[in-house]
This record gives sequence, structure tokens and C-alpha cells, in this order.
Amino acid sequence: MSLPVVLSLREQIRGHIVEGIVSGRWKPGERIVERGIAAELEVSQAPVREALRELEMLRLIESSPNKGVRVRVLTAADLEEIYPVRAGLEQLAAETAARRAAADPAAGAALMAALESETAALRTADRSLDIRAQVRHTVAFHRELVRASGNSVLLHTWESLGIEVWAALSIRWLGARQPSYAEEHEAVLEALRQRDPRVGELVREHVLDCAPRA
Repeated sequence: MSLPVVLSLREQIRGHIVEGIVSGRWKPGERIVERGIAAELEVSQAPVREALRELEMLRLIESSPNKGVRVRVLTAADLEEIYPVRAGLEQLAAETAARRAAADPAAGAALMAALESETAALRTADRSLDIRAQVRHTVAFHRELVRASGNSVLLHTWESLGIEVWAALSIRWLGARQPSYAEEHEAVLEALRQRDPRVGELVREHVLDCAPRA
């Protein structure tokens, strides 16, 4: 199996491993063999090692001298920890993005168009119960909101949390599904459209409500 040259090699390998964990190919507690992945993807072990190191930083896997690399056995409490951090970041992002949109109509229009597009995609995903699409467009909606803050440090910090991975795991492993992903995001969209001064608080509550419960 060879990989298409689209993302960097490390990013492709990381995505391959994440998909394997999320889909259940590698189950919690199961060993991930670096040499096996390298052989399967027809790459050297160095980029595989780099990808595994990144996933260990995300706390998705763990390594030890005697046991090698294994998928972490995660509980609802482990998954829940990330949401207060994410909620605080997104509250700040939403408040900053709202101020920028009010000061720059063009930027505001671009943000609304991007969020409306992701919300429309979520409506389609909701109707077909497409979990992958629900996760992908939910994360894209929030990424657009954080990007609209214009704060590169904030965006980098948010992206380093591995939101898409944790969202997928919350849904697939713990059944933390929402009744309607589109409906929840439409509420945020409307608050931005109406320039609701509580938009940051609304986004914070929305993120916290998505957290799995221990």
C-alpha cells in the first residue's frame, strides 16, 4: 500500500494511524508496531516514529520501554478533560471574531458565508446519519470561527488539541452523539448574525454541552 502525495508524509501516516484507532482496527490497550506500519505504507520507520510521537503528545497512545507503543485505554473522564480548555479558547475566539466582523464588514461576510456552508453540510450529514461528515463539518465550523479571531497563537493552540480526533472518539467510543448537529450550530450562527453580545458565552456553553459525561 502506497500513500498519495498530498499532505506531508508524517501527516499522512498520522492520519492513517488515527483512522485505525477511531475505526477500531487498533483497540484500546492494543500494541501498534512501528515496523509493521512502515512496511504496510512502504515508508521508512523515521516518519512513522514522528507521527507516533505526535499522537503520544495528544495522549492518544502511550509508550514504555518494556511494552512498546499501545493505544491508550481512555475513559469518559479522559475525554472530558479537553472540553473546558477548548471551551475557553473558543469563547475568546468567538468574542474576538465578533468584534472583528463588526469592524470589518467584508471579513464578517466571509465568516458568515463559511459558517453557513458548514451548517448546510451538517444538515445533509444529519439527514443521512453520516458520523464522519458530522465530525468533519462540526470541526470545520469551529475552526472557521477560531480562524476568524485573527489570532494565530489562538488558532495554533486550538489545533494542537487534536479536536477532530477527540470529537470522533467521543462519538464512536462513548456514543456522545447530539440530536442535531446542524441545529446547535445554527444557534451560534444566528447569535453572530444578530451581533449578540453573549455569543462567546453561547459558544462556551455549546462546547461544554458536547463533552462526554463520566
